[in-house]
Amino acid sequence: MLTEYHCHVLPEIDDGADSLTMSLNILSMMKHQGIERVIFTPHFYAHREKSVLHFIQKRQNAFEKIKDLSPIKNMFLGAEIAIEHGVSELENIEKLAIQGTKLILLELPYREYKDWMSEEIYHISKKYHFTVILAHIHRYSPYYTKEQMNRILETDAIFQINNEAFGNFKERHFVKKLIKEEYPLIFGSDTHNLSDRKPNWDLLLKKCPSEAIQFSNSVFDKYIL
Repeated sequence: MLTEYHCHVLPEIDDGADSLTMSLNILSMMKHQGIERVIFTPHFYAHREKSVLHFIQKRQNAFEKIKDLSPIKNMFLGAEIAIEHGVSELENIEKLAIQGTKLILLELPYREYKDWMSEEIYHISKKYHFTVILAHIHRYSPYYTKEQMNRILETDAIFQINNEAFGNFKERHFVKKLIKEEYPLIFGSDTHNLSDRKPNWDLLLKKCPSEAIQFSNSVFDKYIL
């Protein structure tokens, strides 16, 4: 079952789809490109939100707008959680795991790597017995040294790759290296719109080895509660 693990499609909740129409148009494109299961992962920034529960209510309100209209019926809720100081200790943070699973999607900061980032990842995984997914790992090469990137890749995590990486020579080379070395990878579009941040599942299906896609699709079922 071709699975979308990372997208910003819920209407008017973050910097993704800015209307119900945009949400439904994105979902229609995803379905046309073969998506059968979609996980909605709006941005969660602890310093911007009143609380996790307040965010969950906003997310549910956005989901209610599309749940009966979506052309894709196999839908789950999650969040892309920004790694910040103390996020692993935030009340109710465990409720942002991908619905019905022990998977939780975390986003590293776009800046130089620091030890506290790994500490937050470790604490959130061990405290709640989650398997961490690190979002779009291929994007951090400009910020990390080779040694720092290797340290992140040594994390006991699953690494999410954006489909768009297969359209960039440097990123594609990096991802293919990860595939060859058998890192646990899953794919997602990280789509926000239909212009510069579109689904790109057609690109992934054309450029990515089928075995890697099959592994990605299997991860969700492996971690169902």
